[in-house]
Amino acid sequence: MSAPDRSSVDVVVIGAGPAGLSAALNLVRARRTVLLVDSNRPRNAATLRSHGFLTRDGVSPLELRKLGRAEVEGYAEATVVQTVVDRVARDGDRWLVHGSWRGTEVEATARAVVIATGLREEFPALPMLRAFYGTAVHSCVECDGYEKSGEPLAFICETDDVVDRALLIAAWADDLVVYTNGVAAIDEPGRARLASAGVRVDERPVADLEGDRSGMTGVRLADGHVEPRTGGFVRPRWYADLDWVDAELPRDDEGLVVVDRAGRTGVAGLYAVGDVTPPGPEQLIVAAGHGAVTAAAVHRDLVGGLTDPRDAVQ
Repeated sequence: MSAPDRSSVDVVVIGAGPAGLSAALNLVRARRTVLLVDSNRPRNAATLRSHGFLTRDGVSPLELRKLGRAEVEGYAEATVVQTVVDRVARDGDRWLVHGSWRGTEVEATARAVVIATGLREEFPALPMLRAFYGTAVHSCVECDGYEKSGEPLAFICETDDVVDRALLIAAWADDLVVYTNGVAAIDEPGRARLASAGVRVDERPVADLEGDRSGMTGVRLADGHVEPRTGGFVRPRWYADLDWVDAELPRDDEGLVVVDRAGRTGVAGLYAVGDVTPPGPEQLIVAAGHGAVTAAAVHRDLVGGLTDPRDAVQ
């Protein structure tokens, strides 16, 4: 590969989900030059419909990204490229961002970088789970619970938050079975809470999901029992892969980037927004709102010298 041409912008935004797109849009409207880079590997690519986004309820997440990208690209201050970022590092008083895509390198320096790369998710090891994910099985109950109301549902969860998440799902479901796959532990108070909500618990190992092209039909256990279920929810484990950032980002126990209410990481010039920050995965409209807040903070910091109390770290 030949050496890339280096561009110089005010801000590089890494990630073009709702958080990154919203940050980029609001920054170009503040007349900041913005390079928006994205690998085009969205976590919700398997989801056919997204919900709860005002004026876009039911839109495909991919269509939402497409519309948002077109809006950003409509501004002369914006440049949008597809690349996989592999390095963010100090370059004097600026930040160097490097990436590559299909043999083409991208390199830019910026006064500020907004990390909006989201999370990588890992699912319980069930062979057919991916086949039904995004149609019959989902991970966000706030996003997809309404459409599953009235169905016999499964909740597959191997983590310690199983009780709270199950109770939340039960607000939408009248017939819910929690499958711990023999991994998640539920104490007696937790069992009592689930029982009082009418939620059944099955702690036997799960072999797989069953169904065909018409949809999911059941949960098959390792002992051969098949429980009829037409859909459900799964609790992935989420990981923030940020080894390409050459800076000491503050991280919490879950590996998420700790920020103030405006997305500042505490490292001058580095911001983070969206799923990569606590509490983790969030609805699209919430991520977009956070992107707008972070864009305002970046702009104010680049102006410098402002003393508005909104700048206080919370």
